[in-house]
Formats: sequence, structure tokens, C-alpha cells
Amino acid sequence: MKKVVVLGGGTGNFTVLRGLKNYNLDLSAVVSMADDGGSTGILRDELGVLPPGDVRQCLVALSGSGRLMRGLMNYRFENGCLEGHSFGNIFLSALEKVTGSFEKAVDEVGKILSIQGKVIPITTNQVRLKMILNNGKVLGGEGEIYMSNELEQGFRSIFLEPIPKVNNRAIDEIMNADLVVLGPGGMYSSLIPILLVDGVSKALRETKAEKVFVVNLMNKKGQTTGFTVNDYRKEIVRFIGKDIFDFLIVNNGTPSKELVDMYAVEGGLVTNDLESDERIVAADLLDSTKSDYSKTDVLSKHRALIRHDSKKLAQVLMGIINEL
Repeated sequence: MKKVVVLGGGTGNFTVLRGLKNYNLDLSAVVSMADDGGSTGILRDELGVLPPGDVRQCLVALSGSGRLMRGLMNYRFENGCLEGHSFGNIFLSALEKVTGSFEKAVDEVGKILSIQGKVIPITTNQVRLKMILNNGKVLGGEGEIYMSNELEQGFRSIFLEPIPKVNNRAIDEIMNADLVVLGPGGMYSSLIPILLVDGVSKALRETKAEKVFVVNLMNKKGQTTGFTVNDYRKEIVRFIGKDIFDFLIVNNGTPSKELVDMYAVEGGLVTNDLESDERIVAADLLDSTKSDYSKTDVLSKHRALIRHDSKKLAQVLMGIINEL
């Protein structure tokens, strides 16, 4: 059984894991802990808990339980004092308080959901993502960075505060993997934060695992405006310290003009300028199903427009895994 480790956060991890869980694999999700937006941010600030949102999505993606339990974990209250909170976030936070450990809480929820794999936070320290722009402005928090339209002006530094201690379980997973998958996901809100934890980039450089980078479908205006596949690769490599990738998975499907026009205010399609690179694996990865989104989740409105199809992406990844 091949060991596959998926790194990142949010809907990117969810998409990869949801597809791969249908195959006979030893799956692990190593999750960024920089999330501080929406329900997660409120729970962090008011209860002093670790961010549950991205972890919850990974748990649901790997769940072997019925649709009811998955729906319950993702249920988002739409009115009252709990408006905007997802039940799963509250549940994880409550379990962290009861057990005294976020990792124990994650493990217990994993048992309840009969997950097919492991979900491991990259750190169990409380951290905040910060960025200093070229104009001197400081962006405090993953949510503020995600919503900013000023990143295209450049930034001086991006860092986690305070400096966190890496979760050794995560490093062990990376070092013992047959395949490591990074992406898709927000460049500065999901992917870079996990590389900022000390020891992660070193492990990625030293592991004997094959490494895959799943390139985003769309750019985010003001952050990755006009980014090409090579721009994504170079920015990730800058933080890892070496070009480690054996494969770069790129979409070559074309969404409808209606969808592209709807998304225009947010960003444009990522173009592939590395067609001659033998590492490129190109396929139509677009999800053609309609997606609804919660009125109380501002970010999900944008995620719902153009997204990866988890089954298609899993098939491409399995093509790589079967050759290992």
C-alpha cells in the first residue's frame, strides 16, 4: 500500500483527499494552522483554541461515515448567536477543551467519522500569519492576507508569529511517504504558511518521496494577478529552497465563458507556460457540477465558481502513484 501525504489547507486539501480516499492508499493530511478567518477566527479569539476549520474539512473529506454525519460536520448556522459558525468547528473546539489537546480532539472526531487516513496539524502552537508589504503596511492574519488586493505591489516578508515548533508527526509522515502532494490552494493563505514552519521545507528537500505540485486553476486578483504555471512553481520553490517537484499537475480544460466572466472580478485563468517541461501532467480537471454556497460564508462564494473535480484529479494522481 502506497503512502501518500497531502500538504496544504482549506478546500484544496479537501478536494485532493475526497478523491484519493476511494483508493487503497495510506493517506495522511498535513494541515496548515494559520487559518484565522470567519468562524475559525472567532473561536480562536474567544476560546483560545487552535484553528479547527481546515482540519474539519480534511476530516470530512476522509470520512467513511454516512452523508448525514458529513453534513452535520459542515452544517453552518445561518442565524442567531451562532450565525456563521459551522457545527464541526464548534465540536472540535469543544473537544479540545474537554481533552486538553487539539490532537486528541482531531483523533476522536476521526474515530466518530470513521476517517480513512490521518489528519495531522503542522503545529500545535498558536500562530498568526503576518505579511509586511513593500509600502510598509502590515497585514495581520491569514484572513486579512487572503482578502487583500495589495500583494501584487510586492511584499518584504511573510512569517508566522510567534515562531512555531513543528509537529514531529508531520515530519515523520513526509519522510516516510511514497508521494507528497502540495496544492492546490491559496498561495499566501494555505501553501506558503505550511512551508514557513521550521523543518517542513528541509523534510521536503530530503524525503525520498516523489513530489507533486497541483497548480491552481485560477489566479486571485491582487495576489497572484497574471501568474502563470511557472510563476507558481518559482514562488513555491523560493520558500522550499530547491525545485523538488517531480510532477506538476496542470488543468487544460476550459470553463464556460459565463463562469470566466463571473470570476473576472476575482481573477483570471492560470496559463501554462511550461508545456515543454517533461514534468508537466496536463488534463481536464474542471468540475462541471453546480455548486451552492452558504450565504454566511463569504469566501465560499468565490470557491464555488471554478474548481477542481476531485475524481478527475484523483485519477491523474493515481496514474503517478501506480508508476511508483
